[in-house]
Amino acid sequence: MAKILLAGGGIGGLATALGVARQGHRVVVLESRDTFTELGAGIQLAPNAFHALDRLGVGAEVRERAVHIDELCFMDGITGEAVARMPLTEGYRERFGNPYAVVHRTDVYAPLLAAARATPGIDLRTGAAVTGYRQHRDGVTVRLSDGGRVHGDALIGADGINSAVRRQLVGDGAPKVSGHTIYRSVIPIERVPVELRWNTVTLWAGPKWHFVHYPIAGGRYLNLAATRDDGARQAVTAVPVGRDLVLNGFPGLGEVPRRLLELGEEWRSWVLCDRDPVDRWTDGRVVLVGDAAHPMLQYAAQGACQALEDAVVLGGLIGTEAGEFEQRFEKFVGERRERTAAAQVVARELGRRLYHPEGRRAGERNAMLAALRPDELYRKVEWLHGARVGEGRVTEPPLIGRRTGTVR
Repeated sequence: MAKILLAGGGIGGLATALGVARQGHRVVVLESRDTFTELGAGIQLAPNAFHALDRLGVGAEVRERAVHIDELCFMDGITGEAVARMPLTEGYRERFGNPYAVVHRTDVYAPLLAAARATPGIDLRTGAAVTGYRQHRDGVTVRLSDGGRVHGDALIGADGINSAVRRQLVGDGAPKVSGHTIYRSVIPIERVPVELRWNTVTLWAGPKWHFVHYPIAGGRYLNLAATRDDGARQAVTAVPVGRDLVLNGFPGLGEVPRRLLELGEEWRSWVLCDRDPVDRWTDGRVVLVGDAAHPMLQYAAQGACQALEDAVVLGGLIGTEAGEFEQRFEKFVGERRERTAAAQVVARELGRRLYHPEGRRAGERNAMLAALRPDELYRKVEWLHGARVGEGRVTEPPLIGRRTGTVR
């Protein structure tokens, strides 16, 4: 049994702690905040996420909290016409072995936290911000922001897109600002007209903007997320913004989505960021997972899903004995690198090619999507949604050009 240090107590961090602790290791989770909590609003969980959650022992709890969606709907945000629909009911669930669902982030986080607290080998510490690490012959020592030191046999960096562990390990500077600003609001479902309470994830695409909405928290709330390709240059997180600023930011938005957008209140804004894929996530006894390793834009709805997959794969590879962490971490990166890099690039491409085109390119996009039958749509997402990590069932990702951002 080894003592594994883990920087970061978010969804990816707690999931990884569970995966590693189930191999008999002691895991010390070092969380920078004063409490274990999760910020944000709604997220989407594809079948690959539920498979990972099942492997971690919390799938049933998350399913109970989730809204099991009937369709993904892609709409023309100007005309209001339905462009493409991907059914998510019997045929989809039979094909991929799990539902497609939407949740509030806390609906995933709370079961993971409860499971971590119930696991004797997991030590949860708050107010412990990791700022760096030093390796030596018999392990790793991490530095904390308060000047403290913690020693362990290995270190897992799960400290997010601004990871201090990555800063030392990769040294690739600040995250890449996408130039896209997202405005988020969560409203009680009682405020939504009955005829607009759809059990779908609906996306309205317009020129350099799009608007997404879906129910969360067991259907008690509606999650609103409106994104503008506005050239933003500075990263911001959860900054309050006025209602008029949001409503004026989506010119031409059709009648139905406008009615929904106008329901939003207490809007907050984020500027979306990611990083380029890198080959190196490990340094001796140190390894990165989740957003610390492969942060991605929201457009493929796979950020949390890929972090959960990481947790399962690393838990399966780390073994039950102390030692050989360098080889085990290298094998982990070898198994995960191409798949997560493909997800990063595809997320960027979806934002560019599908969500924000204008004029002629928007018409071409609509024609292309409208021509796809449900089974063709399923084939396009199978490499992501159909993965069952830990069981050897992972379809090869598409060939990608990492530097050019092309998908072949």
